[in-house]
Amino acid sequence: MVVPRLEELERALGHSFRDAALAERALTHSSAHSQVAATAADNEQLEYLGDALIGFLVAEYMVTAFPHWSEGQLSKSRARLVSAVGLSAAAKRLGLGEHLRLGRGEEKTGGRQKRALLADAFEAVVAAIFLDAGLPAAREFVSRTLLEEAVKGEGRRLDQPDHKSALQELLQHRGMPPANYRIVREEGPDHRKTFWVEVSVAELVSANASGSTKKEAEQSAAEEALARLRNAPEAGTE
Repeated sequence: MVVPRLEELERALGHSFRDAALAERALTHSSAHSQVAATAADNEQLEYLGDALIGFLVAEYMVTAFPHWSEGQLSKSRARLVSAVGLSAAAKRLGLGEHLRLGRGEEKTGGRQKRALLADAFEAVVAAIFLDAGLPAAREFVSRTLLEEAVKGEGRRLDQPDHKSALQELLQHRGMPPANYRIVREEGPDHRKTFWVEVSVAELVSANASGSTKKEAEQSAAEEALARLRNAPEAGTE
């Protein structure tokens, strides 16, 4: 990673590294070994450390932000925030995919956009910041890049099930294309609208639902699609 690219990364992260090697390691995928020195370290150990750090920091944040929530609500919220969906979204906002060091195979198959690789990179970056500048720096980074964005977007709905993510994961598991959402109609004044959303999954399942926000309607439609899809046989089975 040449210095100009490091400076670009640091601007995106909002953190200047004392040890530039940590930043480089955090964004080196194991597939890059064939193209870099055999002794070059990949980000797997940093990913492991970052996973533990994020779990702790998210739990700490949620207890402070929502002091009256039950253990169950806190657990659901933490699981949602530290999921591959949540972490990869944070990585995309930071543009981490552009800085990943990948092997040719991963490069050809779109590794810079893969959810798992992006989530792993975010975890590794958190660990790198922790090792570089300590827990306060890691806490500030996670709060700014992951938690504040999620709470702003979801607020007190964080403890609710994320049916859209569950549907997407089920479809990926079955090797099916992603679900397609579209707003069928909306009614009411701007301050009190009702949205109707339709979700379709290939040619197998279609579901409709309404809500006071687009996100709420999409979640409800996804929940209905999930229920129908789980009751339908997988492709190739009787």
